[in-house]
Parts: sequence; structure tokens; C-alpha cells
Amino acid sequence: MSSPARLRIAGGTVYDPTNGVDGVVRDVCIEDGRIVAELPRDAQRLDAGGMVVMPGGVDIHSHIAGPSVNHARRLSPEEHAADAMPAPRLEDATLARSGTGGTVPTTFATGYRYAGLGYTTAMEAAVAPLGARHAHAELDDTPILDAGFFVLLGNDDYLLRQIAAGETARARDYAAWLLGVTRGYAIKIVNPGGVALWKSGGSDGTRNVTGLDDIVGSTSVTPRKILETLGAAANALALPHPVHVHSNNLGQPGNYATTLASMKALGGQRAHFTHLQFHSYGGERGKPWQSAARDVMEYVNAHPETSVDVGQVMFGPATTVTADSPVEHLLATSTGGGRKWVNVDIELESGCGIVPYVYKEKAAVAALQWAVGLELFLLAKDPWRVVLSTDHPNGGTFLSYPELIRLLMDRSYRDERLKAVNQKLLGGSALLDGLSREYTLQEIAIVTRAGPARLLGLTNKGHLGPGADADVTLYTSDADRAKMFATPRYVLKGGTVVVEEGQLRRAPAGQRLSVRPEYDTAVTKDLRRFFEQNATVSFANYGAEAVP
Repeated sequence: MSSPARLRIAGGTVYDPTNGVDGVVRDVCIEDGRIVAELPRDAQRLDAGGMVVMPGGVDIHSHIAGPSVNHARRLSPEEHAADAMPAPRLEDATLARSGTGGTVPTTFATGYRYAGLGYTTAMEAAVAPLGARHAHAELDDTPILDAGFFVLLGNDDYLLRQIAAGETARARDYAAWLLGVTRGYAIKIVNPGGVALWKSGGSDGTRNVTGLDDIVGSTSVTPRKILETLGAAANALALPHPVHVHSNNLGQPGNYATTLASMKALGGQRAHFTHLQFHSYGGERGKPWQSAARDVMEYVNAHPETSVDVGQVMFGPATTVTADSPVEHLLATSTGGGRKWVNVDIELESGCGIVPYVYKEKAAVAALQWAVGLELFLLAKDPWRVVLSTDHPNGGTFLSYPELIRLLMDRSYRDERLKAVNQKLLGGSALLDGLSREYTLQEIAIVTRAGPARLLGLTNKGHLGPGADADVTLYTSDADRAKMFATPRYVLKGGTVVVEEGQLRRAPAGQRLSVRPEYDTAVTKDLRRFFEQNATVSFANYGAEAVP
């Protein structure tokens, strides 16, 4: 169908949690790219009778652009050869582009395939400031999606020097300056202090932090102090999204204790903890792993200032790509090694590790990871603070979201899949105790749309009230929820029909999401001196725009 300036989506069953609409048959009216309360009777109509209508999907945590993602693409050429994507035939003058898929699709394929699932907004979860220009170039090349990225902090040399000197105000000004000059959206912390320590020495690559009070260089710098400094900075700057935390000890047995300690360190203030599944393991080093999802979710449920995304593991191929370079070194060299991998030192700022991986349902650890993620979802009392994600492509590709939704909505299907996985490490799992909860369509609309939009502070996203962006997805209702969510009937981006009957029709450019907080410009004088003395990139060429 055409995309008129005015359009009435008529007679669909609407799920709009932000505005309290739960499965109500009603019209959704669009004018000039926005949702409006009403339209004249002669406005063009799209008959949505029998269809499910939701806002466009919002992915709070995904890896889709930047140097690390591009390294990941280059590491698995066989995936791209096996999943070529010809240029689609579009119905307007927009240039159609070809691409390749796999676990890390190319830019065009990323935009097209997200839209094909009904997603219209996605956040790149970790970009080192030195990679900001690269990330923006790739996001410019990713059609349809409104997108932004989180800027890596917490292991960069300048910040650690300010913490060591007790200069918390300057650290805050530095974070604000960095967000502005990179055109970033939020502060991302990865393994606070651990990456810096790992880069600083140890020929066997095992140097890392294990607890919040380990010393990182100066005795005044610890993971706890890094968390406290950046958490306070994000809240003092009134950023729309709080500090986005990848905790220490990712993937280690017993790491739930570190996760809870990190949450408590930021207790009482807004904080978002990402890919929580990878941080919710019981047991201890050298002994069998087990689930600690109950312990972690008990804390999250009791603390409304804390939000999380799950990072669900889905069986099949994945690509682990993270700034947590010591974790990737461990993964690449464990169980005899032999895997392809890359580890990159990002000057003065961070690290990057990449390892292609396959999660097998007959592997005990992968089965535990799969179960832990589902437990986190099913034990959550407030779906507004527990977001659906696979940490794409770390736990699996975003194309597995429909399968994940079915697992959450269909207990009998979930129980059937549970019987097929390796049971070795599942003793005590809440799944084996018969978790009977099934997510409703309203709850799915929350964890994939309304919730992440609210947590990101995107007031014009994730809902269908007047003034919202006209990002709308229409599904044909189907008892097989994976089938339903895999192939929307229509997807509208800003009022433009981009997907119709499962086919891409148009590919408009997306918008960039960024912030520019205020700060004391005196910090730039000290930064110039730091760059002159330590960096190979000049201060004037840093970030993603001309530096004043």
C-alpha cells in the first residue's frame, strides 16, 4: 500500500502498555509521521481487523555498528558466503542495497532484518570513543532504524587518573564532554577496572579483577569507586538512560555475588545492568556451575531503581564480541583452544575481544545459560524493568527473538524444549520446579517496546499515544507465537509502510539518538594537555565532530 500523510489503522487489537491499552479493538491514527488522536473520516484506511497492533520494537542492547562489530564480520566470512542477501525491490526511489547475514549481518541487512521483525529502534551497546566516527558511519549506513550508541568508560586512563586524584567533579565533566564529542547516548561500563588491569601486564593474559575492592593501579581506584563515580555522574547529568553496567566476572561460576555487590554499590540511584544472564551463576571456581537466578531476581524485584536486560542464550551459532577482553581471552584459550579469535587493545580507553561460538543444547554449560535466562524472565515481578535481549550476537542473533517470545508465552513448548537439553547442571533450577508463568501479549509489548523505550528515556517511542513517532507493527495473530512475531503483516516507520506481507517495501533513513549534557569547559584545557602527552590521536581529531 502507499504511505499517505494521513492514515487510519482501523479495527486492530491494540497493545499499548504505556497508555494502559491491553488488547482493545480501536483505531490508531497517523498524521505526518506522528500518532494523533483522530483524523477526518475521509483519511485513507488500513484494515487491521483480526490483527495485533503494537508500537515498533525497541532493542535496548545490541551490537550492530563500530570497529568491534566490523572485526566480527571479518572473522567469519563463511557465514556471509552462506547467507547472501540480494538487494530487495523497493517501491520508491530509495536505493536498495544487497548485504550478507550470519550472526553479524552487514549494515544494510541489519536494518532490513530488524524491520522485518517489527523493530524500528536499536541501541549499539558499546563503542570506544576512538571508534565513534566509525560507529556513526555504519549507523548512517543502516536503514530504517533510529539508533544511537553507549560510550565505553570505566577503563580509560584519563578517568582513572581523575578518580585516583579524587577529582569527581572533573570526572563528571569529562564524561559529559565525551558524550557530546562522540555524539553518544549513555555511559557504558564494562568490567570496571578489569580491562585496564588486564592490559597493563601479565604475559599469560590472566590478570584481572575478581572483586569490587581489588586495586587497579592506584590504591584509590577500585571497581567499586569506578561504579560509584560514573553512576553518580550519569544521574547528576540527568542523562535519559542511567549508567549501563556490564559487571565484573562475566561468565564465571559464583559471579552472582559480584553482581549483587555491584547492584548494592549503586543502590538508591538509577542503574541498568546488562545481559544479566551472564552474571547470574552460582557455584564457585573449580566446582560445578549452577543457577543463581532466584538470588539475583530477588534483589531486582525489591529495588525499583534497578533495571536489567537478560541477554538470553539461544541454541545455535553466535559471535561473542565484547570490550571485556580478558573474558574473550579465556574463552578462546579454554577447552584446548583452537578457536578463531581476535583481541584488540584500544589506546588508553578499552579493549575488544571476539570469538565465534556455538551454543549446543547438549552442552551442559550452554543448557544452564539458556535456563538461567528464562528463569530471570519468569521470576521478574515487574516486566517494565526486565528487557528482552540476546546481547546480539553474543547470546544469539536478534533473529531468534520470535523463538524466545514463544518460550516465554508457551509453557508446554518451553517444557518440551527443557526435556531436550543437557540436565547435568540444572539441579535447583527454577525451570525444573515447574515455573508455570506464561507471558501475555501485553507483557511482550512491555519487554520489547514500552519498557526499553521508558528506560532509555525515549518519550516518543514504544507507545501509540498522541505525539509518539508513528512506528507501528501489525501482526497476524497465530497460536504459534514464534511464527507470528517472525513475520509481521505490516511495519510502519514514521508513518511510512516499510514492510508489507513480509516483504520490504521502503527503506527510509533512520534518525540518530544522542545527548549533549552541559559541563564545565575548563576540563578541555586539561584534556588537551593529556592528549599531547599520551595519545597518538590529536585532540582536534578525536570523537565524531570538530573539537572546540
